[in-house]
Amino acid sequence: MTRYIKLDNASDCDILMKNLVRQAANVAATAIGLSCRLCAAVLPDAVLDLGETPLANAYVRAEDLETADLFYPLRLLLCPQCGLAQLEAAASPEAVFSSYQYFSSYSSTLLRHSQLFAESVVERLGLTAGDLVVEVASNDGYLLHYFQSAGLDVLGIEPAANVARVARERGIPTISRFFGAEAASELVRDGRAPRLVVANNVVAHVPDLNDFLAGLSALLARGATLSLEFHHLLRLVEGGQFDNIYHEHFQYFSLASLTTALERHGLRVVDVEELTTQGGSLRVYARRADSDPAAPSPAVTAVLAREAAARLTDPETFHALARRVNQQREALLAFLVDVKRSGRKAVGFGAAAKGNTLLNCSGIHADLVDYVVDSSPHKQGLFLPGSRIPIVSPETVARTRPDYLVILPWNLRAEVMAEMAQIRSWGGRFVVPGPRLEILE
Repeated sequence: MTRYIKLDNASDCDILMKNLVRQAANVAATAIGLSCRLCAAVLPDAVLDLGETPLANAYVRAEDLETADLFYPLRLLLCPQCGLAQLEAAASPEAVFSSYQYFSSYSSTLLRHSQLFAESVVERLGLTAGDLVVEVASNDGYLLHYFQSAGLDVLGIEPAANVARVARERGIPTISRFFGAEAASELVRDGRAPRLVVANNVVAHVPDLNDFLAGLSALLARGATLSLEFHHLLRLVEGGQFDNIYHEHFQYFSLASLTTALERHGLRVVDVEELTTQGGSLRVYARRADSDPAAPSPAVTAVLAREAAARLTDPETFHALARRVNQQREALLAFLVDVKRSGRKAVGFGAAAKGNTLLNCSGIHADLVDYVVDSSPHKQGLFLPGSRIPIVSPETVARTRPDYLVILPWNLRAEVMAEMAQIRSWGGRFVVPGPRLEILE
């Protein structure tokens, strides 16, 4: 894809050259080339190409609006050997996660989900006071708070220093570093022996997958349990959820590919739960292979059978997805163009990563969407990457009275529609852009 940029002066040239150098360095540092991130098999060409987009969480400050965004290829490849779906190249994890603007505590849906999980797993495993729960990628401590309230010892491991600082301020012990085999070995040497290790919505985010899994295996003692949550590749394919593809996600798991990955590091899946979060996720329970000889639960067998029926290791499955993606992008763009031409106003809700993939892959900018509302004060006053749409507080909606509110994190539609019900008072309508376009009263 060729991009032409108008340069008005020498300063613009200087800025552009700095961006180009930074972009080349980031991509070169972490490109996986043509080798599978899990098994090192040779990878064929991409099964889904979404063009080039900026990092989904690289929000832009007002003083940086004159600086060009860094764009990276967003191409999904499928390993013919182990079945792992993965991105071709991405920015370094330091560039993505060292300073992060996603704080989990601002989603009431996620908080309720986390509370229910904590309550259920405490009962499931018979956890009692003094037992240790370690969470990898613990964000601002939103989940560990519920374990701590139940009298358990907790420890968070969070690479984003700004987010980890917030967790510690809330009383959640948190180590700020990237997790892998070295970090796990240090924890074991320090006598940390967790009964439960939690890794929610992180296994897709690690570029060195084998190092990460080796760390989980090292930290997990005999008899302890590992719980992982991740967006289910099956639901992505079935629902056309292409907006869940962005550079923070280095790989996309089915239960089958995750089982293969865990087995390479001496871990085995013992049970699985299907969840509604993120548009359809799995919660997988695993233990050391040498400590739990029991057969996996019937739920594991059932999910694996459905995945096999959906042909998630067949490239043609993703070629069909690509055709649906084009239809979804065209439908949203055509709708917003029609809104603009008719003199009406559309705004967005949720400065979420999936929304940024949707907007950038659809060619939607601030000329079609006036602003995006977000409840997090950490994002307000910034601009979306690529589209450069301003992020404002929810109070702006009542003042400007838009005709349409586009719910970018469509998986949270119920929460958003309840929070923003006021738009109905002036005839405003909700728009759910995916997996298929819906206009709701």
